[in-house]
Amino acid sequence: MNDTAKYLIRATIAADGVVERSDVVGAVFGQTEGLLGDELDLRDLQESSKVGRIDVAIQSENGQSFGEVTVASSLDKVETAILAAALETIDRIGPCDASVEVTSIEDVRAAKRREVVERAKELVASGFDETSLGSTDVLEEVRDAARIEGVTDYEGVPAGPRVGDSDAVIIVEGRADVSTLLECGIKNAVAVEGTNVPDAVATLTESRTVTAFLDGDRGGELILRELAQVGDVDYVAFAPPGESVEDLDRGAVFESLRGKVPYETLADEPNAREAVGGDDRPGPDEGNVTVEAVADAAADETGSAAISDEPGPSDEPGPSEESTEAATEPAGERRNAGEPSDLASDDEPDGTDAGSAGEVADTEPEDAAPRSIEEHVQEVVDAESGLARLLDADLSVLREVDADDAFDAIESADDAPHVVVVDGRIDQRLLDVSAQRGVTRLLGRAVGEFVKRPIGTRVQTVGDLPAEA
Repeated sequence: MNDTAKYLIRATIAADGVVERSDVVGAVFGQTEGLLGDELDLRDLQESSKVGRIDVAIQSENGQSFGEVTVASSLDKVETAILAAALETIDRIGPCDASVEVTSIEDVRAAKRREVVERAKELVASGFDETSLGSTDVLEEVRDAARIEGVTDYEGVPAGPRVGDSDAVIIVEGRADVSTLLECGIKNAVAVEGTNVPDAVATLTESRTVTAFLDGDRGGELILRELAQVGDVDYVAFAPPGESVEDLDRGAVFESLRGKVPYETLADEPNAREAVGGDDRPGPDEGNVTVEAVADAAADETGSAAISDEPGPSDEPGPSEESTEAATEPAGERRNAGEPSDLASDDEPDGTDAGSAGEVADTEPEDAAPRSIEEHVQEVVDAESGLARLLDADLSVLREVDADDAFDAIESADDAPHVVVVDGRIDQRLLDVSAQRGVTRLLGRAVGEFVKRPIGTRVQTVGDLPAEA
């Protein structure tokens, strides 16, 4: 009945004596029976669901009773008003004199509309408190979600998602350390969770290139000794003295990993932490301590995205055998570890104003000293310079032109470039001329679809490029 009721009849009752609810209901039916004819007989109306249940709330005090009667009606306005007036004819309830007065006939739909309005006011006031995300925030959240994955489980120990299929692993102390490295884009870390190295981790070290990255305290050194006894450690890196891996920021993480040293140089050292942190430790180019970064996407079609092109000393294995594999940010977001995140500033790394890149279409940079591929990529692609840089075999700059002129520059170069870095898309035409001139490595912001792919020229996006120290 409540779902079909149109009106609510509200009436007050007063009786000179103590009466109960049943007395009131009996008086309503008894004293209205036959009063309005068969069409408006209260009992018949209830049986046909045109009138709802008679609700009575009554209480007694000092020998008198008073309360309220509510009747729901689905009749029209006129019939409902007649029924309400009939209630006021009641003059006795039980043995007591009584009076009934109709106080209101309420439109149920109007009451619901009032409730809707009041609730809507509350929702307007409090339901829109959360600040909506701006376009920049949306992009950052999506990029972070694509780059940072959750800590997984590797045979019962916390690990990054790439531990199972990576050729190199980084062993850290606890789950929080794994999470910190994931935030830096490194997905091949596994935790030992204490000085008692799990069998799964010990077995893992037998078939992988292992870097132990531990806290800069006494506990980290004890874990290294335990790990060396039960497993095979290739390289060692420590957090700064007194600090934990989980507390390091991105720059400090990569700086510590770049400072790793071969474990055999520490085997007889009484204090491995001081030995790793000393000034006489091998540098990145002396001891092959490159932190190798692998993009979130799989390696490129040649399968060489995770292999560094920089050869190590002739008497030591190359970086591809000993590098620490990590996952970097997507192309365009990578930055050199230890440098501010806002690398793409108004000024180019070599001091040239970025806004004039289109005007300086063909320049000969003054600084032609050999640098790493990573530095060239940062200056050309990450900085969104709009340029193409031609490099010789020593990675010195031969020529720098506008990216749209890269084809002509490669074709007309007096000395054929060894490496070309382009802040733009590598298409079939650019690949063909590079292969003809003997370019061995071609790097760009994006790669198009190739009908043919020459074997002698290696094509990569900056997302596939290993981070080189």
